[in-house]
Amino acid sequence: MEFLLTPDQNSYKRMTNAELEKGFVVPELFVADQITLTYTDVDRAVVGGVMPLSQTVVLPTHKELASDFFCERREVGVINIGSAGQVSVDGVVFDMANKDSLYIGRGSKEVLFTSKDAAQPAKFYIVSYPAHTAFPTKLIAQADANKLDLGEQEQSNKRVIYQSLCPKTLDSCQLVMGITEIASGNVWNTKPPHTHARRTEVYMYFDIPSHERVFHFMGEPSNVRAVVMKPETAIASPSWSIHSGVGSTNYTFIWAMGGENQEFDDMDHLTLEDIS
Repeated sequence: MEFLLTPDQNSYKRMTNAELEKGFVVPELFVADQITLTYTDVDRAVVGGVMPLSQTVVLPTHKELASDFFCERREVGVINIGSAGQVSVDGVVFDMANKDSLYIGRGSKEVLFTSKDAAQPAKFYIVSYPAHTAFPTKLIAQADANKLDLGEQEQSNKRVIYQSLCPKTLDSCQLVMGITEIASGNVWNTKPPHTHARRTEVYMYFDIPSHERVFHFMGEPSNVRAVVMKPETAIASPSWSIHSGVGSTNYTFIWAMGGENQEFDDMDHLTLEDIS
């Protein structure tokens, strides 16, 4: 398990691009036949990825979690951004197509990941937060997510939001998770930007050619910095930071939130005039 200790809201202002990346970005999520896990200090979120090829990959615990198994005191959200795969939770198998989501409840002891075809592997993206009670494990296909059409072509921010793990689809302790697809010819994700001091958030960018980039804007509204994001990398957003971005082309990203409020519209809106 890796550790991501994010800088505070004063020190980030003096950091170089490389230092910002080291302080906020989870750089490599998907490694063949392995699971990558990064423990962050952003509401104790754990961010990871699994890309099974020739073998089944097990969700392990680590001594830093001080638990007998990973989900002993945690809930987990899984979204498959690759080809077809399966997740087995305590012997119950869930088939996951591309962009399907799975909520794994606290107390689940054995979690296994496999791909249907090693030549076209699944890529399971994982975000986990501490949980105070147990809710049922549940699969949400992308077609069953709560769908929102937002943005305008004239503003270059036309997008579709799939709220897959949220109060409208299931019960969870604090985890809220979903997918935003930026329409062709559009590049902005959250425009205008916002903050929500009651929640933290993790973004993971994907569905973008390897040579393209997303410029993720973070920091206090009065001192915004840009972090250049490669495809299939994640960035942690503390509660004091905005989170918005613009790509060199259209793309998709997964957002995951944890905190004291699960309402999607619980945000403090900003205008571009507020940004400096």
